Amino acid sequence: MGKKDKKKKGSGIEKTAKKTEKKLNAKQKKELAALGEDDIEKVVAQIEKEEARRQKVIEAIVGPPSRRVNFTLTPHPYKNELIMFGGEFYDGQKTVVYGDMLFYNISKNEWTVIKAPGAPPPRCGHQAIATQTNKGELWIFGGEFSSPSESQFYHYKDLWVFHIGDKKWEKITVPGGPSARSGHRMINIKKNLYIFGGFHDNLRDYKYYNDVHVFNMETYTWSKIETSGHLPAPRSGCIILPTPENKILVYGGYSKEKIRKDVDKGQVHTDMFLLSPEKNDQTGLKWKWSIVKQSGITISPRCSASAILVQPHLAYMFGGVYDEEDNDEELYGHFFNDLVALNLNKLQWHSVNLKGKSDNVVKTSRRKAKVDEEEESMDENDDNEDNKEEPTKTTISKTVITDDDGIFTVTLGPASVANKVITPDEQTVEIFTPSPRINPGLAVKYNTLYLYGGMFEDGDKQYTLNDFYSLDCKKLDEWVTITKNDLSSQEWLESGTSESESESDSEEDNGKDDDNNEEEMEVDDN
Repeated sequence: MGKKDKKKKGSGIEKTAKKTEKKLNAKQKKELAALGEDDIEKVVAQIEKEEARRQKVIEAIVGPPSRRVNFTLTPHPYKNELIMFGGEFYDGQKTVVYGDMLFYNISKNEWTVIKAPGAPPPRCGHQAIATQTNKGELWIFGGEFSSPSESQFYHYKDLWVFHIGDKKWEKITVPGGPSARSGHRMINIKKNLYIFGGFHDNLRDYKYYNDVHVFNMETYTWSKIETSGHLPAPRSGCIILPTPENKILVYGGYSKEKIRKDVDKGQVHTDMFLLSPEKNDQTGLKWKWSIVKQSGITISPRCSASAILVQPHLAYMFGGVYDEEDNDEELYGHFFNDLVALNLNKLQWHSVNLKGKSDNVVKTSRRKAKVDEEEESMDENDDNEDNKEEPTKTTISKTVITDDDGIFTVTLGPASVANKVITPDEQTVEIFTPSPRINPGLAVKYNTLYLYGGMFEDGDKQYTLNDFYSLDCKKLDEWVTITKNDLSSQEWLESGTSESESESDSEEDNGKDDDNNEEEMEVDDN
């Protein structure tokens, strides 16, 4: 008899990797115990389990949502409403990730929170699409959840649908979907959801994606798109839009790569690509990438801007940020608040110039007029604008900060600013514009653009916003303030703040959301 075959042992590299992983896991358990945090995978599983036990729908009219960024704001498929889901808030010490769903009634200027059976766990950096199928559906994919200390991150690869008419959640558990990620983008073409890009970061390693996946909302099946041609580099935080010809347009985004140990280099992408179905392909799964030339005005490099279709051939983009690296550890960051348009037929950028309302314009008389009379007239107009934020001029400053994660480490903290418009009689008029920010919620309903929240940094402080605006896309006269931005109500907690103060302030910040979602309901949740 011959000797029995022995099991092959792993290579030295594999053994070392396993030992390293084991040590890191043991170290993390000790760190979590010191922080008083449970393993994040267990936390997510427990939340989902608790939501699955919910038996009835709870609805309540609430005040405006809490401050947040990296949430979704989606137009209701058939009502004059907007749907907000998820997002996150950071106060300098702790992070809160939201799992609430709120409906904004545009006609009534009223928010309603809805808690429905089987809801997904809290998340940010996800994507959402609403369709009119089956009395209305809201589809949500991916995103991330973090522990309060941000010592743990969990990336989702789950797909959910909220049946709006029945007010019930459903988790779609079919194989073949994208890997876990956040910062990706998702669009709807016909009966399909297309997902592109994103990233995964577990604080030990990270990866950016440029793969494309499609989910068929009729057959409930996932497929991976086979792409050829000039592929875009992996990225997250990009712009993705469907064209009138049912092609997929990708612009910009962000990625980073390791250049040596503990040193990463970020890149803001400024290129544009079209993904087109291959001719004569009957499967619908073979597409070709092509890099395209942009025309019109030159767009300042940026990532984490928000974009939305306002017409089948026209999209608006607002905000974003650009980091200028001075060396391996310091960045000069710039936030943006310009509203720009992209013609999807011509692939042409142009500025969106607001006109201002006629009653805000002080016309110069053809006759001689005294200066003090003109000033008095302007003062009277200003007094009549009590419900609008006063336009202010700001100077954008640069501040040196340390790059912590290479994604949202940026600096700039201006107040709201005003665009100058020259009227036909050569009178200069300042028109209010929302302040610079990244990742605000954008939605278009009945030719009106809505903008909510987002985030900017000022020095080493990070401010999350809860202001809310609308803009008539036909008239393009001026932004209307629905909810003012009041940064004085947000307290930034420095690292030296005591633990008791931190817990108190964190509860106060989170309490705004809790007040909206819990206390004002006064309804049994069982």
